[in-house]
Amino acid sequence: MKLKHVIESQQFTVPLLMELFERTRQMEKIVARGGTQDYAQKIMASLFYEPSTRTRFSFEAAMCRLGGRVLSTEHARVFSSEIEAEQLEDTIRIISGYSDVIVLRHTEEGGARRAARVSSVPVVNAGDGRGGQHPTQALLDLYTIHRERHSLDGLTIAIVGELDKGRTARSLAYLLSKFERVKIHFVSPPEVQMRQDILDHLDEHDVWYDLSHDVAPIAGEVDVIYQTRIRPERVVDRASLGRYTIDERLLRRMKPDAMVLHPLPRTVEIDKAVDDDPRAMYFKQTTNGLFIRMALLTLLWDEE
Repeated sequence: MKLKHVIESQQFTVPLLMELFERTRQMEKIVARGGTQDYAQKIMASLFYEPSTRTRFSFEAAMCRLGGRVLSTEHARVFSSEIEAEQLEDTIRIISGYSDVIVLRHTEEGGARRAARVSSVPVVNAGDGRGGQHPTQALLDLYTIHRERHSLDGLTIAIVGELDKGRTARSLAYLLSKFERVKIHFVSPPEVQMRQDILDHLDEHDVWYDLSHDVAPIAGEVDVIYQTRIRPERVVDRASLGRYTIDERLLRRMKPDAMVLHPLPRTVEIDKAVDDDPRAMYFKQTTNGLFIRMALLTLLWDEE
């Protein structure tokens, strides 16, 4: 299967994921020796319509490590002609004439798909809307788990936080549905629980899941706790937010070889005392983002 754009997690088959992960391991070696100049003639346009630190820097660092060049803008809606109501499609048509790939974060769910329809170069979705997808984050999350466990079959995971609009959680759920005997606990306040479209997808693919309102009772059962933020203003019972926090007490309930992941940034949902625990993998997770994005860019170009 050739990859022309990266818009959603559903595009990825298990063989394609394994190919990407193998290429990602090669990128780790390339970075260890200082990078490569193999893609020195390539230009990446980094087009972000909302603020980003980790995703934007990760893609731009990936491009630099590959030897390529970057055209970058953040707050594109403010600092571009879109402030004069230029349509996204017109912007993409123009920028695709300047670059070899466009990495796009858009405020509208479905913005990346709109861009891909008119772009003459690959478009990579770096997050679209509230409740859309963030496939490259899910890919680096999955790679982190796979690298530590060497298999994704039989995984039991708790996905915790504000899930109805969680782009990373939604994208990860789609990817996990491709593997055998996966069990997913969605742990969230009822009013921000995972939306029905994801649950329907999991039902269609015979993936076991349940909906829970407290992480502590299942902490000892899971291989991974995937933690995300909850905005307090979206929760009726704010006193209950402690049920969704990882601290030293929760660590004592967890399996000794379990993993704690978080797409970051965090606020209060992971106590800083957790950082020194060997099961805390979220900073390694961000480093893996560099490698997976390098691999993904090369995969897009090598299949042109």
